Amino acid sequence: MKSKPFYLLLLVLKLVPSALNAQSISSETVDFQYLKQPEVAVGENVRSFKVTVTSPYNLTADEVMKKSKADYQNAVNGYGATVANSEKDYQQKVKSYDSDVAKAKEKFAIESAEFKKYSLLERLTLTSENKNPKLVLPAKPEYVKPAPPRYVQPNLNDYTIVDNNVLESQISVSGFTRGAGDIDIKTDINSVNFQDNAGQTFVNQPTKLVIKVAGVEKVNTTFFQDYTFLSSSPTNNINKQLEEKNHLATVIKFLNDYINNLFGYQAIPKRVKILSVKNKGKFDDLERADIYVKTNLRKLQPTNSEINNVAFANMQKGIDIWVQTLAKIEYKNEKADFNSKIAKFIYFNLINLNLALNKQGESEKYLNQLQENQVYIKLSYDETNELKQMEKDIYQKKK
Repeated sequence: MKSKPFYLLLLVLKLVPSALNAQSISSETVDFQYLKQPEVAVGENVRSFKVTVTSPYNLTADEVMKKSKADYQNAVNGYGATVANSEKDYQQKVKSYDSDVAKAKEKFAIESAEFKKYSLLERLTLTSENKNPKLVLPAKPEYVKPAPPRYVQPNLNDYTIVDNNVLESQISVSGFTRGAGDIDIKTDINSVNFQDNAGQTFVNQPTKLVIKVAGVEKVNTTFFQDYTFLSSSPTNNINKQLEEKNHLATVIKFLNDYINNLFGYQAIPKRVKILSVKNKGKFDDLERADIYVKTNLRKLQPTNSEINNVAFANMQKGIDIWVQTLAKIEYKNEKADFNSKIAKFIYFNLINLNLALNKQGESEKYLNQLQENQVYIKLSYDETNELKQMEKDIYQKKK
């Protein structure tokens, strides 16, 4: 019994190293604003734009109401003629009916005479197959008087109530002020064209776009020339006014996206998961790296390049610590302070952070390094799926 304390002491000593080497990895999602750089960079003194739109659109709400009332009044004025024409059509159908009945009876008599020439067995067979003669008389016409015209208030939401000035106001360049023409945007938008094809509706709306920067032409192209699918119904079964309005909105959105991808400085809301390790003393540098990165991510301001430059410089200090720590990793020694578990969270941070900052090349570099050492790195089911998603994001954005 006296030997029990000795065994307990050995048990404690065996547990201590594991406790000392236990690393508690936590995660935090950081939201930040990122400035998406334009494909075509312009000087800081070139920060104004103007838009000129030419189109057939000049409809007002008053014009829609006026036309609706005029159409109703024309229907009222022509109601007598509509009734007279309907009566005339009915009388013609009555005359045709007697003739159609006579033809049906004559056809039945001829088919019956032929049917009688068959043998009894043949007649029974045809009858069982429902192929015996039948008298089919046409439906007798009935007169339905047309309903009197009824005024229906037009739904203004179905109409394209805009003019060129309104369309010009709907096109803008992020990071630029409207006014002078440092960037001169001219677009010619045609009417929507509907086309029937195999019982379906297709649509096009040729739209020419010309953009000059400081007088130099950068863009001269035409969009929406090809017919694309719109509806599985033919053109006479769709609300053309509403469909034209919706398609014009699609054109304006496309122009905004296209122009801003080329020239705009767009603030993009982003979020990134940052992993960190908690263990005072041995991992103080990694804790400092965590603070450098998270704090400076939150400082990013898309409209203030001076603050951004300082934030990126300080963020780099944290990234440098991560990279320097990777050089200390003892992949084959799980009991080492800087083991494969530390390497795993640093690689995940470097890949995710660079992805969030649109640095695909850097993300791919650290992905390749992780994969080279992956034989020593244990991944959970969720971590394996997360790594697959990171790979997908890297190579999709590189295309």
